[in-house]
Amino acid sequence: MTRRHRRQLRLLCAALSLAAPLHATHASPDDAAVLQAWPTRAPARDAALEARVEAALKTLTVRQKVGQITQPEIRTITPDEVREYAIGTVLNGGGGWPGMDRAASPAQWRALSDQFQAAAQQATPGIPLLWGTDAVHGHNNVRGATIFPHNIALGATRDAELVRDIGRATARAVRATGVHWAFAPTLAVVQDVRWGRTYESYGADPALVRRLGQAAVEGLQDGLKDGRGVLATAKHFIADGGTRRGIDQGVSSSTPAELAQVHGAGYLGALDAGVLTVMASFSSWTNSADYVQHGKMHGNKTLMTDLLKQRLAFDGLIVSDWDGIGQLPGCKNDDCPDAINAGIDIVMVPFHWKTFHANTLRAVEDGRIPMARLDDAVRRILRVKFSMAVPSAVPATMDALQAPDLARRAVRESLVLLKHRPGLLPLKPTARLLVVGAAADSLPHQAGGWSVTWQGRDTTNADFPQGTTLLAALRQRLGTAQVTFDADASRHDPKQFDAVIAVLAETPYAEGEGDVRLTENLRHSRRHPQDAAVLQRVAGRGTPVVTLLYSGRPLYVNDLANKSDAFIAAWQPGTEGAGLTDVLIAPADGRPWAGFQGRLSFPWPAGPCQFSTHEARPWWPIGGGLSGKETLVNTRPLPEPADPAPICPL
Repeated sequence: MTRRHRRQLRLLCAALSLAAPLHATHASPDDAAVLQAWPTRAPARDAALEARVEAALKTLTVRQKVGQITQPEIRTITPDEVREYAIGTVLNGGGGWPGMDRAASPAQWRALSDQFQAAAQQATPGIPLLWGTDAVHGHNNVRGATIFPHNIALGATRDAELVRDIGRATARAVRATGVHWAFAPTLAVVQDVRWGRTYESYGADPALVRRLGQAAVEGLQDGLKDGRGVLATAKHFIADGGTRRGIDQGVSSSTPAELAQVHGAGYLGALDAGVLTVMASFSSWTNSADYVQHGKMHGNKTLMTDLLKQRLAFDGLIVSDWDGIGQLPGCKNDDCPDAINAGIDIVMVPFHWKTFHANTLRAVEDGRIPMARLDDAVRRILRVKFSMAVPSAVPATMDALQAPDLARRAVRESLVLLKHRPGLLPLKPTARLLVVGAAADSLPHQAGGWSVTWQGRDTTNADFPQGTTLLAALRQRLGTAQVTFDADASRHDPKQFDAVIAVLAETPYAEGEGDVRLTENLRHSRRHPQDAAVLQRVAGRGTPVVTLLYSGRPLYVNDLANKSDAFIAAWQPGTEGAGLTDVLIAPADGRPWAGFQGRLSFPWPAGPCQFSTHEARPWWPIGGGLSGKETLVNTRPLPEPADPAPICPL
């Protein structure tokens, strides 16, 4: 047998193996049950678009096709390398900026994008390059952009039109910098709030996640064909919010019906909205009905190909998460045919993309990745690219990054009042206030994770030049002389003031680092004892205390609420602190006070170990919250159960 014949035989065998799941020769009863739990959808294709895709596909060499599925990070690739390898997409991670300058202007972002684009067009004429970014609450990686409240706050508004408008504003900002693709929205239906990405979810109700997720996709992709909209990404497929104990990248166990009806709800809404990209989850899934372990999602052909692409007729592309392929058995970050064969179309390989390109090309030549699978991946990439206008219709200006009024409205409508003394709120426009808590003058705490940097920690107020802290907003509203700031509450007597505003906050965090570990619980006072100390210094001194909590999840705060006359879940409101004062302070012109409009999209815990979003006896249930206009409220102290010893029950 000649070398050519041996190679043809390998290609034929690999093509035949691709037709079945990687873990079985024929569809198993488990696979059938998984698929049947979902509705069927019919594909809708545009003949002219498909003809354009097929014509472009024929112009590409195998090496160029591999370049199309390879996604490096901008810190590791130059325009010349884009041209050399025919790279089809790039991304910037949190903390990745043009020239590693976090103060890069929109014009600098656009200039780098134009350089990448020109190189791609030289390599593959007529086939553009796409640039993706984690724009999860505004164009949050770009200094100077408006930062909106995180999704957990938007869930408290329950306002789909507001979410849609935020999507449009985010798209405008992203397009201003020459970027085409937002890795958002997160469609997780969180089951355990210990998960460090809880704030990226709209809530614990699948119907709410579906409605707001669909609105987000519609907003982001509005104007996609005329250079205004950006590609949205339904992520992270699937059940990332259902992992046991809220462990990031952990194992989610559910029945096929629960997978479809709970964790799949947001994806059905995104498909209805015409989403064109889906990101695979780092997590694993186990079918709890049959006790079948499906393993890591990046290698799950049943869910990515048989379900998403075939039964649900998703014709767009699936992108892997950051080095996610390296978590599959037998794979490395730069080498994983199994992930591509399972259905990954674009591989996010930030740093080791050159060796990935070489390894993947070799795998195609050896038949370990069938040519039919590579062509399918590239066909999907081209279909997405040709479904949008790649040149931007938005000017590369700072103004294009701004939507302060919209963000201010989102803050105002998302605040949830958990406790108040009738008649205390709103505070009078003439009030003299003592503001305590370091977070009151901290835009990093106000913005949370995914803000300029990945974890949102190594930043200062200077990184948010467009932002307004709560302290600054109060001084603008009431006058500087009326507002005194005492970060640790050690230098001023509360009795000298009409009211105390106390701002407590979680330290900013993002995925992984934000998880509440097994040995910890939800007691904010334990995790941030300095906040409890600040509140202790001002409580019970004869002056009413209004407490705001910046957090990415509901927390156990009974001891803090008992020291407060009003307690507000302010989430992570972003850069527009004036949205907080809009609700705290009575209108100066005599207009009626709107009160608090936000209602919980997660239950609020009554104890330090109430992690589940199905908690039967929370302090406040889903949908809970006060308006501030009540004349009769329960003012009895909340119980203050002790922390369990040594840890919460497993």
